[in-house]
Amino acid sequence: MSVSVFRNYIAGEWVEGSSSVANVSPSDLSDVIGHYAQADAAQTKDAIAAAVNGQLEWQKSGLEQRYAVLMAIGDELIARKDELGRILAREEGKTLAEGAGEVYRSGQFFHYYAAEVLRQMGETADSVRPGVEIETRREPVGVVGIITPWNFPTATGAWKIAPALAFGNAVVWKPANQVPASAWALTEIISRQNLPAGTFNLVMGPGAEVGDVLINSRDINALTFTGSLETGRKVAAATAVNLVKCQLEMGSKNALVVLDDADLDNAVECAVGGAYGGTGQKCTASSRLIVTEGIHDRFVAAVIERMKKLVVGNPLKAGVHIGAVADARQMESNLKYLELAKSEGGKLVYGGEVITEDTEGYYMQPALFTDTTNDMTINREEAFAPIACVIKVKDYAEALATLNDTNFGLTGGICTESLKHATDFKRNAKTGCVMVNLPTAGTDYHVPFGGRKDSSFGPREQGTYAREFYTVVKTTYIRA
Repeated sequence: MSVSVFRNYIAGEWVEGSSSVANVSPSDLSDVIGHYAQADAAQTKDAIAAAVNGQLEWQKSGLEQRYAVLMAIGDELIARKDELGRILAREEGKTLAEGAGEVYRSGQFFHYYAAEVLRQMGETADSVRPGVEIETRREPVGVVGIITPWNFPTATGAWKIAPALAFGNAVVWKPANQVPASAWALTEIISRQNLPAGTFNLVMGPGAEVGDVLINSRDINALTFTGSLETGRKVAAATAVNLVKCQLEMGSKNALVVLDDADLDNAVECAVGGAYGGTGQKCTASSRLIVTEGIHDRFVAAVIERMKKLVVGNPLKAGVHIGAVADARQMESNLKYLELAKSEGGKLVYGGEVITEDTEGYYMQPALFTDTTNDMTINREEAFAPIACVIKVKDYAEALATLNDTNFGLTGGICTESLKHATDFKRNAKTGCVMVNLPTAGTDYHVPFGGRKDSSFGPREQGTYAREFYTVVKTTYIRA
């Protein structure tokens, strides 16, 4: 019996792949969401060639055409948030509420950059030479290669695709192979818009083949990647050879500092929400909880009580707070880090058990460790798991030093009622994003996002800062 396959989208056409893969839900291994085409190297090159031609037409499009395209995409995402959020929840494992919220936020990205289309203003200046005027304007960078991860399959795509199209670029998108359904659904919406053929292309397939062609192509003008530090280094090295503009969002080891004067209830909510929301599979998750000794014992006890109220289970069920781990490989990694933390002296005070559900899937109770130090492997490496480790410190000075003692620097948070400490923390936390009395996870779409050190490389994403990556500046001199 033949199986219907969701195809790639190249040069304005739905194209069969060289093979296909089954997309199986991590929350129910009997749930096959669909079979999705796998592009090979030749098809990826075809998509890049199509993008080169499509971009030449798209850059000539009027502002109102671009505005209408982006608004229409955003409108449909928001209108279909529950339907598409359910697909997302099935294939990624996050809850229905998280899935619908991600799709809604994705629509907001398209709406925001639709407005940015109409805010593209140049500048003028007088030359130092009499009778000469100068104008500067931004132009499309060209063809943008986009490689996105599995943890936010719609949102990450949206916050890269929307500005790329808004500024007149063409796109070749390679989503993570674990979550093709969400990428295909977004592509299907885009495919119905008023775009020249080749302006937008979807190439689903393995990173070793599809991704390798993208990062090594001389016809890609800019490459934006979100994923692991190890892969990010490979992307940076490959794109550097061809002097391709590169933007990387990579690993993290975020910390939430809790001082003695913190509001305990708020600190607990910040810690639990930041550490375990999205099954801990967020680049902004607070996996290190740095707590001063005066509040330490009360904080740990309160966090455990709060964790007892978290419901882990099938993400499609009502009342579930934490869904499934993304896949078997991630589950194996999670369990490895649990054992590693124990072997290094960490004390598991709650959770960590593998859970059996009505459906066969990858479920685990979120875990909390105490008695950990910042030099333990569990506090140095990104586990991408529902695991948080408490590090007891003496005072604010030690807390800040501990927070900064990492090769990552994406987000950092502090819970305190002290204006002095909050102000100092804002200035001296070596992270790209700082949260005061808020979870480390949770950012807005209209402001820049990114980190420092090994967390990020290249221009910031989101907000008006996105134009630094998706455009090039042209300076024109005019003699009247």
